[in-house]
Amino acid sequence: MEQKITTALQETIKELYKTDFAIDAKSIQRTRKDVEGDFTIVVFPFLKVAKKNVEMVAQEIGEKLSEKLSCQYQVIKGFINLSFPDEYWLHFLGNSLTNSNFGYKEKKNEKPIVIEYSSPNTNKPLHLGHIRNNLLGSSLAKILTACGEHVLSVNLVNDRGIHICKSMLAWQKYGNNETPESSGLKGDHLVGKYYVEFNLHYKDEVRELMRQGMSQEEAEKKAPLLLEAQELLQRWEKGEPVVIELWEKMNGWVYKGFEETYRQLGISFDKTYYESETYLIGKEIVQRALKDNIFIKKSDNSVWVDLRDEGLDEKLLLRSDGTSVYMTQDIGTAFLRYEDFSAQKMIYVVGNEQNYHFDVLKLILTKKLNTAFGNSIFHLSYGMVELPEGKMKSREGTVVDADDLIEEMILQARKSSEALGKNDFTNEEAEKLYRLIGLGALKYFILKVDPKKNMLFNPNESIDLNGNTAPFIQYSYARIASLLRKAEALNINYLAKPDSTVTISKNEKELIKSLNEFPKVIENAGEQLNPAIIANYLFELAKDFNRFYQETPILKEPEVEKQKIYLQMSKLTSITLKNGMALLGIEVPEKM
Repeated sequence: MEQKITTALQETIKELYKTDFAIDAKSIQRTRKDVEGDFTIVVFPFLKVAKKNVEMVAQEIGEKLSEKLSCQYQVIKGFINLSFPDEYWLHFLGNSLTNSNFGYKEKKNEKPIVIEYSSPNTNKPLHLGHIRNNLLGSSLAKILTACGEHVLSVNLVNDRGIHICKSMLAWQKYGNNETPESSGLKGDHLVGKYYVEFNLHYKDEVRELMRQGMSQEEAEKKAPLLLEAQELLQRWEKGEPVVIELWEKMNGWVYKGFEETYRQLGISFDKTYYESETYLIGKEIVQRALKDNIFIKKSDNSVWVDLRDEGLDEKLLLRSDGTSVYMTQDIGTAFLRYEDFSAQKMIYVVGNEQNYHFDVLKLILTKKLNTAFGNSIFHLSYGMVELPEGKMKSREGTVVDADDLIEEMILQARKSSEALGKNDFTNEEAEKLYRLIGLGALKYFILKVDPKKNMLFNPNESIDLNGNTAPFIQYSYARIASLLRKAEALNINYLAKPDSTVTISKNEKELIKSLNEFPKVIENAGEQLNPAIIANYLFELAKDFNRFYQETPILKEPEVEKQKIYLQMSKLTSITLKNGMALLGIEVPEKM
């Protein structure tokens, strides 16, 4: 309907004021519940072409629109409220029921949008911060696909660098040939254990050097363990077989661990890039630009880019020993990715602590290297996840591992469900339901927060059946599924077209209007790259339906045509909840 109103409004402006006018989407809104009407048009933007007072313009436009759209109108100061007959809403209801993909658009664009997310380091397992990253990236891929875009999900594995060498060195020194099989640990957890081990020994060395009279800054640079790790990195970049063999073995352990965590979260990728490959492309690009005097070499042989003219500072691209930094590989990855996909947009889902990094990357690609794709990159900067106990620190081993959190959420779901009493599930069905509820609670609690905001994760709060949580929405869906099964058992043919003369109450129309908004909600979430818009819409819809369900004895309704409408409203609500939750990567149960 918004599209019909937009078209009619453009025609009206041209007829009345002899000019073409681009209609801003914000000019057409759903009417407030405390005011009569279905859609409200904001008149003020049209005053500059109408050159009349606001109420006169509103009356002129309202009269024309009422003729074109067969609706009534009311002017309140600078606003036109349009009211459509019940027949329109019943027609919308009946038509939408036949579309299992209600809310989703057909593919409209072959040129892809590439979304990079996850980007783990192979020196530690995925943790709570990675979960937010993965859930955001995966959900956005689904939302943009539902908006008609061709979307590709990619992962960039940070599989090289000093942090990897720290884990390798610690395993060499303190590991006694421990393996995932001998320890019973997942491979990523085992390697992460040695990253923590490195830092414990490193801190001891720093303290000892300080005791001998060094400053803290000097001790941190000259600790023997760090010097050995730096040497190991140089040996890796030279391709020494013994170093490469150890690197491949430990990374292999980590990849198996990552795959299991991704499977649990329902995360997948169309392509995976590896920093160990893309950094070489980046180094080559940097060296070429150095020859062209785009970058500068300092006296210690390190290579830098000077961005002071752009309001930033100088940025390191190659260390004095020739080893590369994150920026080097990101330059190489950007070139390779554009070559692979010719993407219309490249979205990087990366935490807000990397804002400066991506400002620099974009400036290098656009201002220094003059690439055709530099302006197509976009950093989706999201806030940090904290726990009630405070920040997590990988080096100190105080992170919340993703695997542990997933199991904890499933356990919480089991405890909450068992506390509610007996059910008719088999053990297998119950375990599947606990997993579905636990993972749903985790995903929803994270995705309902605007990505730009920092958030506090509280596992107990996320599983609450009565709050703004996935279990509340899942229960609402299961309640409707039960209702529809009962209707089918009573042989009620609720999908048949109802009598168009049936009237619906204001509250019933409000629920249908909420359902009508779903396609627009998806569109807004895609434009703003914000899954929270969908999550919070679903919560409000579930609340509205539960209120309707409590107030309306649907299966006891004596008027057959009215009962049919109530069941159609219930069915479309269930389709909307299922489709909306799917965009968040969350399943809904038929029974709960």
